[in-house]
Amino acid sequence: MNAKPFIWIAAGLLIFSAGLYVIFTSTGNTDGANSLASADKGPSCKAAIERAKTLDPIAQGDMAAFRIIEDPLDVSNIAFVDADGNPKTLGDWKGKTVLFNLWATWCPPCREEMPYFETLQETKADETFQVVPVSIDLGDAAKPKAFYAETGLEALPFFHDKTMDAFQGLKKKAVALGMPTTLIVDPNGCALGVLNGPAHWASDDAIKLIDAAINL
Repeated sequence: MNAKPFIWIAAGLLIFSAGLYVIFTSTGNTDGANSLASADKGPSCKAAIERAKTLDPIAQGDMAAFRIIEDPLDVSNIAFVDADGNPKTLGDWKGKTVLFNLWATWCPPCREEMPYFETLQETKADETFQVVPVSIDLGDAAKPKAFYAETGLEALPFFHDKTMDAFQGLKKKAVALGMPTTLIVDPNGCALGVLNGPAHWASDDAIKLIDAAINL
């Protein structure tokens, strides 16, 4: 019997279990990106990118995969809904530095890092900082809400984008490469940098990076 097929299957299972982030090819709303279509690339975001460059040497250890956004990008128009179905945009947190995370229940690395965001929200959220996690599970919010309940996520606010516009828009800008995707956004709604894949967002390395972003 030819053992090669079994070798390839075993290799695939090993890659999956290693926790590599999911490279996602969407079957959802591919003409999305409407939340970024009118994004302003004006002076405020150009200046933000220049300031963000100072974060580069701080992105070490658990944050080594963090990269600065090269082109000015206003993400304040990215839209989703809250736990009650009320419309929200990232612009609702103007004046705060935001850690914006896109996740889904079908993404194992996303699920694994959610408790880190819970800890971060509990210990760090204040008038200067907020964690904004947005589920991109298709359909209604029942499944991601059930995950919150099962995992005991209470401090972390719940948001949902069943259209996947947020992911598609960032994907078209070559910002979102896979799932999970996490951005640091400045108080004016300008994207400073992104980390594609899972990370320990409650670690000392993460706190140092977030503090530096808040103090830009």
